[in-house]
Amino acid sequence: MRYTSLSNYLKNTYGEKYYKLSLSCATTCPNRDGTCGDKGCIFCSSKGSGDFAQDALLPIDKQIEKAKELIRTKSDNEKYIAYFQAFTSTYGDINYLRKVFYETINRDDVAILSIATRPDCLGDDVLKLIDELNHIKPVWIELGLQTIHESSAQYIRRGYETDVYFDAVDKLKRLSVHVITHIIIGLPYETKEMMIETARQVGKVSDGVKLQLLHVLKGTDLAKEYEDGMFETLSIDKYADILCECINVIPEEVVIHRLTGDGDKSTLIAPLWTRDKKRVLNFINHKIAQFEKKTSELKKHLIFL
Repeated sequence: MRYTSLSNYLKNTYGEKYYKLSLSCATTCPNRDGTCGDKGCIFCSSKGSGDFAQDALLPIDKQIEKAKELIRTKSDNEKYIAYFQAFTSTYGDINYLRKVFYETINRDDVAILSIATRPDCLGDDVLKLIDELNHIKPVWIELGLQTIHESSAQYIRRGYETDVYFDAVDKLKRLSVHVITHIIIGLPYETKEMMIETARQVGKVSDGVKLQLLHVLKGTDLAKEYEDGMFETLSIDKYADILCECINVIPEEVVIHRLTGDGDKSTLIAPLWTRDKKRVLNFINHKIAQFEKKTSELKKHLIFL
């Protein structure tokens, strides 16, 4: 089970590893302003999943400089991925978005522009802007799908049907834009088979995938259900096992941008084992190695049969 990591993809494509600068363009979300809902997704924090993004009230240049300072000990790179992470970063006045994105992409220290958004927030004017930007430098569009299953989508209050996602991917691919899809592993009431099927279908159409463990954060409706005992979060063993199965059905050329995620420790309720990121990644990599060995031995056995 070999897969293409983000680090290897960047080194092979651009000759070096770029670090992400988490930014905010001060937008909101149609699932919060009443357009398709006013509570947000059931798991989403008050920061719109941008818990590590810079203060939206700061000018973009200030955000970028502050974000660079945070990773200064990790890297002495001169170029970065500018990542608009918080809320829905294509949901706003098109002239405002054009100003923010152009101001960012034209910086010498920005190599790639990555924009997190929803598939239902990619109107013709937004697609035109993305196309313009993609002719300047590479643009990545990150789509918050989470699951292909309509029952789960309704439960998490996603606010759009799965067909909207596939239509959005098709439109973005026509623009030669790198499409990254976010998947949550461990959604309540989903079976392992359902999670694997989401990974399989997403792997058929995406350039990249972010695999994310479900986190329960303070102040969310999901937290209320968790505290009422309505569901349990995954153990590290179970998460790693499902993760291996998901990676196994994703084509090798599809970039795995994330193997898990770490929630804001100040608001994290569960699972608490995610607090030790280094231990978690070591455990996952060990499980992947075990899975590869097991599947390799099985293939050899089948050949002899």
